[in-house]
Amino acid sequence: MDYQLKNQKIAVAFSPGHITGFFEICGKPEDPLRTGSRGVGVCINQGVTTRVNVKPSSKNLIEIQINSQKTDSAIVSQEVVNIFRSLNATKLDILVEHCVEIPIGCGLGASGAGALSLALALNRILGTLKADIEAAQIAHTAEIKCKTGLGTVLAQTKGGLAVRKEPGGPGIGVIDSIPIYDDYRILCLVFEKIPTEQMLSDQKLKERVNENGSTALKEFLKQPKIEKFMGLSRNFAESVGLISERIRKIIVNADNSGFVCSQAMFGDTVFSIVKTDDASKLAEVFNRFAPIPHWLINAKIDNLGARVLLEK
Repeated sequence: MDYQLKNQKIAVAFSPGHITGFFEICGKPEDPLRTGSRGVGVCINQGVTTRVNVKPSSKNLIEIQINSQKTDSAIVSQEVVNIFRSLNATKLDILVEHCVEIPIGCGLGASGAGALSLALALNRILGTLKADIEAAQIAHTAEIKCKTGLGTVLAQTKGGLAVRKEPGGPGIGVIDSIPIYDDYRILCLVFEKIPTEQMLSDQKLKERVNENGSTALKEFLKQPKIEKFMGLSRNFAESVGLISERIRKIIVNADNSGFVCSQAMFGDTVFSIVKTDDASKLAEVFNRFAPIPHWLINAKIDNLGARVLLEK
């Protein structure tokens, strides 16, 4: 295949962030497109916007930036580019500029959003694949190979309250996206990173995750509502034993104020979905225990999923 790129081209794409409430690990890493998770999460309207600039070159360079800073640590984005390059030998200079609105490694799907927005934008320029869903499969594959996520990309392609019924990448995994148009806000207080790879390598934790995740999904499907999602997410976090001491304090105080909170999977991040009129009240609870400085997210639900914003 020959890209036949004669001039510089630019494309921009966006992917929402995503918070998993409960899940079950499925598949084997040696078969990335059939590996993933079952479970439920919600997409938020803060995420990653990626601008890709590609031009013909004999140097075959790649530069990746995160919020205007050059980085060598964006392993998932590098893997996405490597997969695209493996499909063609044409030499190109590629500049990837990620504008990241959410913390990385804290359970908000930043790596998946970066990979997915990059894959969509890069494919629009290169025309390597026939459909966006094939580009999304590359993003999913990169996440599996880098051990930074399981079902995040599949959820981010759809948006809304994403119910992953069967594991696998986009086009293979089975997902129902429940659009939420009621007046809700998603609030998150972020403390620090929890490496996904570290969590996934803990065999006892995986056993607890799978046992409780399977049960939670069955219960949710009986009543697929926001309130049910939050209650089951809380039960799941309690059962797998990941709630940190500082998040425990917030959860208890939120309970006393009438709010159900849980911990984002995987991140040292507490979250809840509440009516807009109640958002300021919950923010007060969060701020009472927030470090200085802190990262408090107040977002809407994204019902559209990942999309290309510009190509020229």
